[in-house]
Amino acid sequence: MDKWQERKRPIRLERRFEFKDYDSTRDFLESLQNLSERLQRFPDISFGKTYVNITVLPVGDLGEDQLADSDFGFTNQIDQLLLGLEDD
Repeated sequence: MDKWQERKRPIRLERRFEFKDYDSTRDFLESLQNLSERLQRFPDISFGKTYVNITVLPVGDLGEDQLADSDFGFTNQIDQLLLGLEDD
């Protein structure tokens, strides 16, 4: 999976990120931690040596059964973390 996928039951956004090695995976997870702490928004995460799976559930004014612009904005910010890691 290379782009965010919208799922219906329950409504959510999912994406799998793959990395070349454990150090890259760990760097991404640390960046995600910093972003989540700053925004106080915490996605569901599972990971292995060279991958991270992220699930974003809806929050906000639209309720739990509809994705909002803020949910898509959060996923865009997660995507931007990759660009920051590639610059290093």
